[in-house]
Amino acid sequence: MPDPTVSTATVIAADYFRSYSVVGLLAVLGVLFVAVAFGAGRLLRPVVPTPEKLLTYECGVDPVGEGWAHTQVRYYVYAFLYVIFAVDSIFLFPWATVFAAAGYGATTLVEMFIFLGFLAVGLLYAYKKGVLEWT
Repeated sequence: MPDPTVSTATVIAADYFRSYSVVGLLAVLGVLFVAVAFGAGRLLRPVVPTPEKLLTYECGVDPVGEGWAHTQVRYYVYAFLYVIFAVDSIFLFPWATVFAAAGYGATTLVEMFIFLGFLAVGLLYAYKKGVLEWT
């Protein structure tokens, strides 16, 4: 028989926090596991620094010259445009499955044309700014 001095809200709150205590415990265990792994690695690894080990290593080639390299921004712009359109194409697949469902056709069609309109405006803006010109 339930205790009349304990309210229902208290029981619900206790159940709520008990379920999150499991999540908190798992998070603490995960952090401890990572800390122990890093600590064991630091204690067990050999530490013998030599000048050769402290050099910058790139593909087996000895470093020559300064370490500052200029990279043109257009490569990043193309990568950024690719990521945008790759992510947008991912949104087309769930849309295609919902579009086939009964009762959602017209709504999802209008939403997708709005979505594709935003993409077209972004692509037109990039074209007008000359971002897509490879010089």
